[in-house]
Amino acid sequence: MLHNLKPYPAYKDSGVPWLGEVPEHWEVERLKAAVAQINDQTSEKKPDEVYVALEHVESWTGRVRLPNNNITFDSQVKRFHRDDVLFGKLRPYLAKVTRLSVEGVCVGEFLVLRPRSSAILSPFLENILRSKPIIDVINSSTYGAKMPRADWGFIGNLLLCFPPNSEQSAIVRYLDHFDRRIRRYIRAKQKLIKLLEEQKQAIIHQAVTRGLDPNVKMKNSGVEWLGDVPEHWEVSRVKNEFKCLNHQRIPLSGTERGNMTLRQFDYYGASGVIDKVDNYLFDDELLLIAEDGANLVLRNLPLAIIARGKFWVNNHAHILKPVKGNLEYLSNLMETLNYKPWISGAAQPKLTQDRLMSIAIAVPPIEEQECIIESIRTETTPLLVTISQAHREISLLHEYRTRLIADVVTGKLDVREAAANLPEETDETEALDEELAEDEETTEEEIDCEIEEE
Repeated sequence: MLHNLKPYPAYKDSGVPWLGEVPEHWEVERLKAAVAQINDQTSEKKPDEVYVALEHVESWTGRVRLPNNNITFDSQVKRFHRDDVLFGKLRPYLAKVTRLSVEGVCVGEFLVLRPRSSAILSPFLENILRSKPIIDVINSSTYGAKMPRADWGFIGNLLLCFPPNSEQSAIVRYLDHFDRRIRRYIRAKQKLIKLLEEQKQAIIHQAVTRGLDPNVKMKNSGVEWLGDVPEHWEVSRVKNEFKCLNHQRIPLSGTERGNMTLRQFDYYGASGVIDKVDNYLFDDELLLIAEDGANLVLRNLPLAIIARGKFWVNNHAHILKPVKGNLEYLSNLMETLNYKPWISGAAQPKLTQDRLMSIAIAVPPIEEQECIIESIRTETTPLLVTISQAHREISLLHEYRTRLIADVVTGKLDVREAAANLPEETDETEALDEELAEDEETTEEEIDCEIEEE
């Protein structure tokens, strides 16, 4: 994939410790000498302009999900031009850096950067500012403990290396080609994970709702949505199988958690562990069910989570302790339920304690629960291994891309020959870019189902 890339034939000392040696023919200059910081503030947005906030930019790739163009904003914003580079000052380690081919306005937390001359290409500037070595240096200069921000005074004085204009074009062309291939590999892995997860859920659903015997005699459960269940299973309700411990949960604000120092115990919310805290409320094995959030409807994340050991739970998750029965079986059973009929609220879906505890469920004898769990483990273990491997491969691909971008934009690897030999872009390439962008937008929508918790 690296096209047998090699270092440049000759190097010189950049005079910058973190940058080290750079190609002999590259220029080393301060960023502010090559790039202007534009501070064109306004309180209006033209009809044909887009609006960009920090949350619209995907970390490390710079892709932007533009919101509805009719969105309104309450504060002062900055106007940017086509091909200006936006650099997120707030928490710069997130690498919220992007370049757009349209005009618009952005929140004040962006630096709007524009090359001073044609000697610097905006796409190259975008890549170098998003590279990990530069991000790490900028992040080390931030001020503010809770909301660390970068300062243009520091960023503008950074010494960076710039190749000739034609070489910048070659670097951008190569990185675009490489990025497209990486995204294609990642998409294939994500599709594989989705198929395997569906297969795993089908196995679990069949086992916890029908048991292991395909010839088992069935009976009418008496519950319309539950339908027929094995004849010897008990039709019960959540309140009969679990004791609810919601009265013991205590929410902690972000400020309270931020002031903690030990941070050794898991802090659970609706979607699992969201932080670490100094103390714990529970020392047990319990089942947590999401109480609110879009995930109750979208189901992009697990709703039933087993928490073991010492941990804390906020008020966004119901806490259930089995009265009897196998915790893992009951967890799988609760995960298979369709909660929509019991959810209230449109803007913020909510599953109240009363409604949760009233849900009807069919429960087999404890011995059968244990047999079912053992069967599920046997059948799903190969799937889980493959899923874990695919996640690991995606992680390595992200690391691979990050390292390559850093090596190329700082001159550690020479891509001139490789870029010259790349195939020309075609309509098929543009179609692939659009398809990949649609997939990434779907992924972002799935991430957005997580709620902000305190």
